[in-house]
Amino acid sequence: MAHRPKRTFRPRRADSSDSDGAQETFAEPGATREQAARDPAVEGPPCGRGHAEVSELRRRGRGRRRGRAWASSRHAERAAPRLDGSSDVPAEEEDGAHHSSESKDDQSSSPNSSRTLEDEFSSVVNIPDAAFIQATYRKCKLARAQEDYIPLDVKHTFTNSGVKKNSEDSESEPDDFKDIMPFTPKPQTLRQRMAEETTTRNEETSDDSQDEKNQDIWEQQQMRKAVKITKGQDIDLSYSHESQTVKKFDASISFPPVSLEIIKKKLNTRLTLLQDTHRSHLREYEKYIQDIKSSKSTIQNLENSSNQALSFKFYKSMKIYVENLIDCLNEKIINIQEIESAMHALLLKQAMIFMKRRQDELKHESAYLQQLSCKPETSINESLAIDEKTQSILEEVESRRARRRQARVLSGNCTHEEGASSDDELSSADMIDFQKSQGDILQDHKKIFEDVHSDFCNIQNILLKFQQWREKFPDSYYEAFISLCIPKLLNPLIRFQLIDWNPLKFDSIGLKQMPWFTSVEEFIDCSMEDSKKEDSSDKKILSTVINKTVIPRLIGFVEFIWDPLSTTQTTSLITQCRMILEEQSTCENEVNKGKQDLLKSIVSRMKKAIEDDVFIPLYPKSAVEDRTSPHAKFQERQFWSGLKLFGNILLWNELLPEDTLQELGLGKLLNRYLIIALVNAIPGPDVVKKCSQIAAYLPEKWFQSSAMRTSIPQLENFIQFLLQSARKLSRNEIRDEVKEIILILVKIKALNQAESFIEEYHLDHLRSVIKEFE
Repeated sequence: MAHRPKRTFRPRRADSSDSDGAQETFAEPGATREQAARDPAVEGPPCGRGHAEVSELRRRGRGRRRGRAWASSRHAERAAPRLDGSSDVPAEEEDGAHHSSESKDDQSSSPNSSRTLEDEFSSVVNIPDAAFIQATYRKCKLARAQEDYIPLDVKHTFTNSGVKKNSEDSESEPDDFKDIMPFTPKPQTLRQRMAEETTTRNEETSDDSQDEKNQDIWEQQQMRKAVKITKGQDIDLSYSHESQTVKKFDASISFPPVSLEIIKKKLNTRLTLLQDTHRSHLREYEKYIQDIKSSKSTIQNLENSSNQALSFKFYKSMKIYVENLIDCLNEKIINIQEIESAMHALLLKQAMIFMKRRQDELKHESAYLQQLSCKPETSINESLAIDEKTQSILEEVESRRARRRQARVLSGNCTHEEGASSDDELSSADMIDFQKSQGDILQDHKKIFEDVHSDFCNIQNILLKFQQWREKFPDSYYEAFISLCIPKLLNPLIRFQLIDWNPLKFDSIGLKQMPWFTSVEEFIDCSMEDSKKEDSSDKKILSTVINKTVIPRLIGFVEFIWDPLSTTQTTSLITQCRMILEEQSTCENEVNKGKQDLLKSIVSRMKKAIEDDVFIPLYPKSAVEDRTSPHAKFQERQFWSGLKLFGNILLWNELLPEDTLQELGLGKLLNRYLIIALVNAIPGPDVVKKCSQIAAYLPEKWFQSSAMRTSIPQLENFIQFLLQSARKLSRNEIRDEVKEIILILVKIKALNQAESFIEEYHLDHLRSVIKEFE
């Protein structure tokens, strides 16, 4: 890069304003671009534009508060002043930043101070005159015309005089620059700038003294910057010249001697390396050839073997299907659990209403009868308080009993005893509320799988997929232990179908009639036909499904919803449990565990019913001699209620162990409650009728042994009561009831006691009855 030429500021004539404008446009463009590239933060007037440019910059210095619309954020950052004095930028940028901050306060300057600064600046920088600039411009135009194009990468070099090397006459160059679209405001002439400067100066006369001082400082800074730039260029040029000189070859440096042996040795070494590289490339090439042949052979074998392609396609489709099925079930299981819990809570609420109502009615009615049996010392106020508290409950209970009696008369059932009813009627308002809640739950239940394809929510379609796997690839099917996975996959779908299933209702559908049960049975039957193994693992699927899905739901009904006093609920529950517990299964350990859990819950619930719901009061004979008295009626109802529970417990004789049933029915209920009530009753036809009913509830398989002459030990108290009642009736010569008692003794295999009684009272005509049962 050439040295920047020295320029001088010279005064110009005022009448040359037009030429000044033209000269400003074309004055040394190369120098201007170079100066802008080296110091973009300088906002003062660039060198080479004379007095008019100085005036222009002075005017801009006053109006810097208006900002620059074309300045980018990068330029603004570079021009930002550093107030702490520790800036890392060059001295030129610091001066420019300082000038930028000071020029904001510069609003005006006097002509005399401007003239003085021009004289001082002209002694430092020499500015070429107009004739020299015109000559240089003509040389540039002539050079471009000869080359017939304008190069894009022209580098303008300058001599010390500031003139380009390849410049010729500019008259032959076309005036293309005149057609360039102006992107900046058109430069003003010197006269226009002077007029604007005069107007601005008149508006700011109040700050003339301060503005002149700021203007002088700014001009001095710009002159110092110009001097520093010139010195920096000289240093750069001298440094580059010295570096080029150092890089020249030094002939005085000596090299080691070179002989033919050394050259030959290096060539042999190089040849050996190349041969080794060539051999390694050959080995790699042979390896690649073998890989290509092997790949082609594999492709050909795969194309020829269609079975492998089909198996791969099937396994891939099965994998995708199972993943989608699992994703679907994982998403829907939350909704299934919510609906299942809502239905269980609704049924539990209804069961709790019945249980609480029965206990409250029993408590209030017993308190009312106790009040009637109290001594006369009982205060009238207390009696009235009790009556007012229980009156509404007693009226409601009596109204329900009247409706049940009327219904039995209409149906022709005249043998029903008071107290044997379950008393599980709901009021019309409660029934409407229950049906509405149940309908809402079932409506939500239908919406769970309405957006799911049948292949992912229909158990039959799901099992069909696995059946195809078992038929096509049985080895991989059994190796994957699919029989253990199917119950887990079907668990949410089976629970979905069991949401509206109530095993306590007499008209509830059986498990064998449910769609999922028939689908699983068909899948197992097909497995038995297709499989060559006798112990196929698919036979365990149904029992595993029942054990893992159905039994837990059934246990929930037994523990929280089942009422053992209801014969209808007990009969329906026994039917469902008998089918489940008698289902054949090869996985005995797991099924036995499920059975044990279910049976334990049943026994526990019946124990709780005996303790909470059985209450047979004992009144003086004077209070119960009248069969129409409230005490006698209440005692009768409570006895028949306990006897009904006794019969419901013994209905489990084929499912529960005998010792468990004998402990519950005979030990806890018959001997503790029923026998005591019978002993305190007046002997007669009613007592015999009750004893006959007790004997009818006893399971016949307990007395099937022909060698059995004495009954089971738990019936000893009952047998003694029968003999005592028979003696009393025999004294009163009531023969029919005595015969009935002998038949009861014979039925329960108390043959020795019956024969002794016949011999004692000489009832020889009843010996034939004993012989019939032997």
